[in-house]
Amino acid sequence: MDYTILERSTLFRGVSSRDLRSFLESAPHHIQCYDKDETIFHLMENADRIGIILEGRVEAQKLFPNGSHVNVSIRNPGDLIGPAAVFSTSHRYPCDVTAVEPVTLMMFRKEDLLKLMQKDIRIMENLITEIASATYLLQQRLELLSYSGIAQKAAFFLLLRQRETGSSTIQIPDSMTRWASIMNVSRTSLHREIKKLESQGIIQCSSHKIRILDDTALQQTLEG
Repeated sequence: MDYTILERSTLFRGVSSRDLRSFLESAPHHIQCYDKDETIFHLMENADRIGIILEGRVEAQKLFPNGSHVNVSIRNPGDLIGPAAVFSTSHRYPCDVTAVEPVTLMMFRKEDLLKLMQKDIRIMENLITEIASATYLLQQRLELLSYSGIAQKAAFFLLLRQRETGSSTIQIPDSMTRWASIMNVSRTSLHREIKKLESQGIIQCSSHKIRILDDTALQQTLEG
């Protein structure tokens, strides 16, 4: 097995490939593959598995009875899926988790992951950090959805990424369509508002990237 992704994963960060090999030899786990659009975890399903993404990407999506949905997050290779649900008191997955593209996962049961954490405190620290980070991101997500205007949503997203990365050049999530889906707006409407911001000299768009030219004006857009 190639341990490169596991070494860079949020769960095993800081653990050497030699230690990983030793840990995994004694910890039950299995590799599972999913096709594009296949559901990995179902809403309100019993949360008894935690996955590490080895290949591909997954999307967490919350569906509502009226047919609307909220795209909660997209997870990439090295990321964990399901830890907060597994260690919660409800033991239920709070949303559907679906493969955006063909996905390969390393799956653990809760009790087997607990044994790994007992062997190396770094694994326990990494899991705590992952769950805390996910909680923080959810709070940011709720703030994003609190804005009613599409230009405000875009401004919030760009300013948040600027603060997180320290760069004025922001990577668009995959495509304009995917970005619009994350913010729960139509692609056409988002594209129109982005072009308006560009015509005002506030941002500059290029392939898969947006450069913030005037963060003061962008903040004013956010404040309405």
